[in-house]
Amino acid sequence: MKYMKLGIKPDTFYTEEAIRSVLSDVPTDLIIHVNNTKYLLHKFPLLLKCGLIQHLCTNIDNETDQPIPIALHDIPGGEEAFELCAKFCYGIGINLSAHNFVAAISAAKFLRMTESVAKGNFIAKLELFFESCILQGWKDSIATLQSIWKLSGWSDDHRIVQPCLDSVIRKILIHPSQVIWSYTYTRPGYTKKKQRKAAPKDWWTEDVSDLDLDLFRSIISTIRSTKKLPAALIGEALHVYACKHLPSPLEIQGQAQCSSARTDDTLNKHRKVLEAIVSMIPSAPGSVSGRFLFRLLKIANYVGASSSVKAELVRRSGRQMDEVTAYDLIIPSTSNPQSPDISIVHAILDNFLLQFRRPMPPEETERMIMSMTKVGRTYDSYLQIIASESSLPVSKFIELAESVPEMAREEHDGLYQAIDTYLKGHPELSKTEKKRLCRMIDCQKLSLEARSNAIANDHLPLRTIVQLLFVEQEKSGVGSSKVAHVITPPNEVSYATVDRDDTRRSRRGPEGGHRYKEPALGPGAEKTRMVPSPSEPKMAKERKKKDQEFGAKYKRK
Repeated sequence: MKYMKLGIKPDTFYTEEAIRSVLSDVPTDLIIHVNNTKYLLHKFPLLLKCGLIQHLCTNIDNETDQPIPIALHDIPGGEEAFELCAKFCYGIGINLSAHNFVAAISAAKFLRMTESVAKGNFIAKLELFFESCILQGWKDSIATLQSIWKLSGWSDDHRIVQPCLDSVIRKILIHPSQVIWSYTYTRPGYTKKKQRKAAPKDWWTEDVSDLDLDLFRSIISTIRSTKKLPAALIGEALHVYACKHLPSPLEIQGQAQCSSARTDDTLNKHRKVLEAIVSMIPSAPGSVSGRFLFRLLKIANYVGASSSVKAELVRRSGRQMDEVTAYDLIIPSTSNPQSPDISIVHAILDNFLLQFRRPMPPEETERMIMSMTKVGRTYDSYLQIIASESSLPVSKFIELAESVPEMAREEHDGLYQAIDTYLKGHPELSKTEKKRLCRMIDCQKLSLEARSNAIANDHLPLRTIVQLLFVEQEKSGVGSSKVAHVITPPNEVSYATVDRDDTRRSRRGPEGGHRYKEPALGPGAEKTRMVPSPSEPKMAKERKKKDQEFGAKYKRK
């Protein structure tokens, strides 16, 4: 960053009893009030350079030898800026940089320190510094833009803002290999000490993210209009700006638990930033990541963004749902930040599935099927997380689970785990509701580990366990070269018995029941059989004895 030094005299300003003055043998004849500070100064050096003070002193009738009082409470930049101008008038050395340039030139224009008042006046020197130093540097232009918004009420700032914006945009659009100035880049794993032929493509994003929202939006809009930078690079700049000016998911969670942290001013500020970022996201697919879109959705619910902004985020998030994890889908509700917003995730899934309703070439079809399978796994993991919500009704849970197409679930392990979690978290469910839940499980699509776990699961209806036992026998291929076992699926009669036993088991509780694995049948046995239940131990023993006798007879033959 560049500096300019003006004046050669030592700094003789001092403070005594809250009054600023200058060491001099000449008595002070001017009292200037700037906000809460009182300055005891001299007319001669100030009248030579400041047209405003000349005018004010001329209009004041002062026939006594008392110092003339002047109030300059509305001077831009306050005491610091006024003191720079006063020291320039006294010839005291001052250092100018991009950090104090705006305050200095604003105060100098306010005091009318022009060439018509004195040759080589302060404004002319400041403008020379602006043209030759600030506009030529990268961080100088950024720092000037940052400081200009700290001064309110100064209407002439467009003469500074636009040239700085043009300088910044011009540097952003050049090739990274031509970047020779310093910039801020704190990405993990990046070190500037390494020999690099060119700067990173996103070298400018961190410095630009320090700017006020209006300035940032102006830069991004101009860059997009040139169409010289890829959409992903624009998206990266938006991501960096959001990380710096919007709360993180952890901050949202913490502030949701503390209502005092959610002030109206803070929420309004965050809402304004969020809506601006959403409006600047390029339309090109993949310009921002799916996880970033879901993060914006969480913030949108937290700050109470407009319905149109939420709808746009839902639409974009749906197109990139295959890029996120189950925890990205946990979006706090607007009304109750402690509970997940289930409806918005359902809407995102609907938008994801809309992509499959349009015709697509074979290569894209294969890619989309892979995406759907990934979304199916992610969605089942999401169901496992929300299944423990006590306020989630069984009808809504079933609706959510059935919203995923069957082709998205290559296996039902995730769905089974979600249903198991729901059953454990809602012990008050009726037998009918449990059956409705478990009817969604395709036992054929459960892995061996999941089937083994489900067979021993006391929370599942007995009907489901019977189906699992049948599938287990079928997949294990029970049989031998001498005995051909006939495996038959349970029929309606056996299901009626199972339902009756299931009712009795539910009365005794999950710990009071016993399960019996149905023995394999020989060739001569009946194909229609009733599954032994805890209520029929005697019948089970007799049937087992007959099967053993039949097997022995078959061996003798």
